[in-house]
Amino acid sequence: MEVKTSLLDNMIGVGDMVLLDPLSEDSFIENLKNRFEHNEIYTYIGSVVISMNPYKSLPIYTAEKVEEYRNRNFYELSPHIYALADEAYRSLRDQDKDQCILITGESGAGKTEASKFVMSYVAAVCGKGQEVNKVKEQLLQSNPVLEAFGNAKTMRNDNSSRFGKYMDIEFDFKGDPLGGVISNYLLEKSRVVKQPRGERNFHIFYQLLSGASEDTLKKLKLDRDFSKYNYLSLDSATVNGLDDAASFRTVRNAMQIVGFMEDEVQSVLELVAAVLKLGNIEFKPESRVNGFDESRVKDKNDLKEMCELLGIEQSVLERAFSFRTVEAKMEKVSTTLNVAQAYYARDALAKNLYSRLFSWLVNRINESIKAQTKARKKVMGVLDIYGFEIFEDNSFEQFIINYCNEKLQQIFIELTLREEQEEYVREGIEWTNIKYFNNAIICHLIENNKNGILAMLDEECLRPGTVTDETFLDKLNTVCAEHQHFESRLSKNSKFLTDHSLPHNCFRIQHYAGKVLYRVEGFVDKNNDLLYRDLSQAMYKANHSLIKLLFPEGNPAKVNLKRPPTAGFQFRASVGTLMKNLLTKNPNYIRCIKPNDKKAPHIFTESLVCHQVRYLGLMENVRVRRAGYAFRQAYEPCLERYKMLCKQTWPHWKGPPREGVEVLLTDLQVPVEEYAYGRSKIFIRNPRTLFFLEEKRRQCLEDLATLIQKIYRGWKCRTQFQLLKKSQVVVAAWYKRYAQQKKYQNIRCSALVVQSFIRGWKARKILRELKYKKRCEEAVTTISAHWHGTQARRELKRLKEEARRKNAIAVIWAYWLGLKVRREYRKFFRANAGKKIYDFTIQKIMQKYFLGLKKTMPSMSPIDKSWPARPYGFLDGTHQELRRMFHLWRCKKYRSQFTEEKKATYDEKLAASKLFKDKKALYPNSVGQPFKGDYLEINKNPKYQKLNSLVEDKVLLADVVSKINRANGKGAPRLFLLTKKNFVLADQKTGQVKASVPLLELSSVSVSTQNDGFFALKLKEGATSAAKGDFLLSSDRLIEIITKLHRTGAASADRNQIKIDIADEFLVQFKQDKVCVKFIQGAPKNGNGVACKRKNNRLLEVSVPSP
Repeated sequence: MEVKTSLLDNMIGVGDMVLLDPLSEDSFIENLKNRFEHNEIYTYIGSVVISMNPYKSLPIYTAEKVEEYRNRNFYELSPHIYALADEAYRSLRDQDKDQCILITGESGAGKTEASKFVMSYVAAVCGKGQEVNKVKEQLLQSNPVLEAFGNAKTMRNDNSSRFGKYMDIEFDFKGDPLGGVISNYLLEKSRVVKQPRGERNFHIFYQLLSGASEDTLKKLKLDRDFSKYNYLSLDSATVNGLDDAASFRTVRNAMQIVGFMEDEVQSVLELVAAVLKLGNIEFKPESRVNGFDESRVKDKNDLKEMCELLGIEQSVLERAFSFRTVEAKMEKVSTTLNVAQAYYARDALAKNLYSRLFSWLVNRINESIKAQTKARKKVMGVLDIYGFEIFEDNSFEQFIINYCNEKLQQIFIELTLREEQEEYVREGIEWTNIKYFNNAIICHLIENNKNGILAMLDEECLRPGTVTDETFLDKLNTVCAEHQHFESRLSKNSKFLTDHSLPHNCFRIQHYAGKVLYRVEGFVDKNNDLLYRDLSQAMYKANHSLIKLLFPEGNPAKVNLKRPPTAGFQFRASVGTLMKNLLTKNPNYIRCIKPNDKKAPHIFTESLVCHQVRYLGLMENVRVRRAGYAFRQAYEPCLERYKMLCKQTWPHWKGPPREGVEVLLTDLQVPVEEYAYGRSKIFIRNPRTLFFLEEKRRQCLEDLATLIQKIYRGWKCRTQFQLLKKSQVVVAAWYKRYAQQKKYQNIRCSALVVQSFIRGWKARKILRELKYKKRCEEAVTTISAHWHGTQARRELKRLKEEARRKNAIAVIWAYWLGLKVRREYRKFFRANAGKKIYDFTIQKIMQKYFLGLKKTMPSMSPIDKSWPARPYGFLDGTHQELRRMFHLWRCKKYRSQFTEEKKATYDEKLAASKLFKDKKALYPNSVGQPFKGDYLEINKNPKYQKLNSLVEDKVLLADVVSKINRANGKGAPRLFLLTKKNFVLADQKTGQVKASVPLLELSSVSVSTQNDGFFALKLKEGATSAAKGDFLLSSDRLIEIITKLHRTGAASADRNQIKIDIADEFLVQFKQDKVCVKFIQGAPKNGNGVACKRKNNRLLEVSVPSP
């Protein structure tokens, strides 16, 4: 891929519109078209970037592109949004100048994508680190959340921002991001209740219905069918290229990264569901006795479900839709609402509920991403706001949007001229005043506190009596009729002019971008933006915590009879604050242009682009930039680029760069009036002069290329010949060496063969001699062995014969004695022979059984379950009874060996088993470890004598634990002492007591199910020791500590038993805040085991290695 080294290299069209010659609107549009057709979507006007929406993905936002534009001069490479982002970031980091990036353009021009590219570039080039990466991720992930709740599909854009956003990104002195602050402007809340044909409501409604689980929808009382909700348009419910289900998962993940708690996310989704339910509430008229109509709710099912979601009494909200209470000083007047007024109240409540929810989301995001340090910070602001809007039907929203763009145009012209003038003065060049259209007169027409349009609109809204849009228009005709930028039917007729394009209910303002016709219908209502006090009070009565925060004016104790500020007043104040903020920063501009209305690539509609060029004031911008000198460049890069055009400066100029440029321009005979010398830059008046230099350079480069080719080809041929010559010498030398080595190897091999044959013959001769000698020695030994064997066998045969004879005599004698005894006893044994034989047999069997049982008896261990097998079936009962008696006996013998201390230890082990067996993964590791109690030997250790004297009762347990810090999740070592009445935490080094808490004030202990040592000691509310909150501790002996705590509480009659909670997520009270401690399984980082990390102000996450 070709790398460009200058804005002017290989330029398609003109990369900087300041250099366009001739300058006209047609040539301007043609240059944009030419670059767009070649996928060059960025063009400069000086330091301003014009961005064309390509409606397709381009390979110009890769990591390689980021590195290419990093730390490069603005004009060094081809135009790109990264060049502007890099220039702004380096000015902020190196020159300590606060920056702002203003992104403007109409809907669909790519403003949101441009802001994302700027933020992603800054995130890529700034520093790295765990905290820095976390801040960057939170800043980037705030976009999906705000897009889901603030963007919608329109006719012009599938992801149109329906609010203005200004983000201040705060950096430290190194240029690393610390946090940010987001401001939002004018959410289009009317879209909540009504959308134009072909457009959608805000994305979050469709994402919730498409992506939420069935269980979530059931809790929110919602159905996936879009057609069941009146506030959702059905003709464009699905959009090609948008996956609402996947987007919902992305939003949930982004909210978790930014720092939303689970209960906060659930509360937000409940409010979104409530808005959908609110749109389904319908009313019917009901006549009263006094003849007035009163509105009643038709079907109360949706009202009931909405009240259940928000925790509101159904009757309270139903009455607020039927009656309106007006308070004036000490009087209250209640009037009924007809059906039309009830629908107005319903829609007003829906718009206010969603608008306030969106503002709360912005504030909640700001709370998470704000900088934690109070040190001085550098700021880069990014403004993504609506561009100038001219529709067929323009109303109040377009009026204030165009007012904001008038203010931005005013500040843009002022800052651009100031920047030009400062550069001229800095370079020592005479400044000439530039004529331009100053739109301050238009801003004065709109925002003047006395006769301005917004002031008169507020005056009409506050005026007693009948106030309508027509009375407002009459007042404009009276006050502004003579203003040169204001037109209406009445003012035109008063001047005897006829303009049929100007209806009676409209007025026209000549903006800097052109004339815009505004229809006054709805101006008064939209400016009032009223929400009945009854509805505010009904919302405040809700049990939903978030609703109370959104409707503080509903608090009966803080009733304010003063009329709330109007929408126009609030927007004018916020625009004024924004302008003051922008004036304190160095501005950078991105002008976004939409090439066509079809949202398709490769289509360039000239009329549409021309319209946007006009209302963005781009031609005016070029003229201001070109009023003096069209091009300026530092002397050194100018000389480096054009030095080949002069023999005196080529190839190297040894003097100062300015003198080299003077010699170069004199040699080229450039007219003196075409340039001026500044202190550090050369200024060129006409673009033709620059193009003349570029053409001369191109011709010179072609000549130099030809010369380089000639020299290179000659060098290449000479090098190849020398290489061939050298190769021939090397090949010959190597061949001669190889031949000599081969000859030597043959001679050496022959000598070795002869030597091996001689050595083999000698070795075989010696071997034959040795074998003969050995055979002679073995023959003598064999003969002697055979003779000794014969002698031994003869003697053995003689001894065996003698033994047989002696044995025969003994056998005959035994048989004779037996016969004699049988004959003697036969006469005494015949009567009871059977019984006696049976008893004798049983006696022998039992004797054999007991003797065998004695030899096969199992061990004395009580846990040994082995037992000899039963030899005879009739001994089954005896066998089992003996087994039982033996087991009881050996258990008694085993227990008799125990001391009192050992008995207490086994009681504690039994209690630990009941508490934690099959509930806590750490328990199996503690079974084999004895409970020692006093691990510090506090009575013997002289280091803890002072601490021991402070403890009144006997110390049941003394050990070192880690106290977890809520700020960073890190542990600090503490001494933990447990007595019968209280537990004590002391400093490990000094022994100073940090906390002494009576066990009476301890309500419960919380632990996880994982293989960790974290536990929380929760104190009773209102207790004396609960001022600083609960204790979050960590110990490897968690099982022993909690078992002793539980047994100590159970043994006391004057207090309740301490409750043990085992869960992977529990709340811990730190002073006034509750922090959620969440345990997750994950791989250990950096070889560590359990790690505690603060995710945000309300969440501590403990990572436990997987088993």
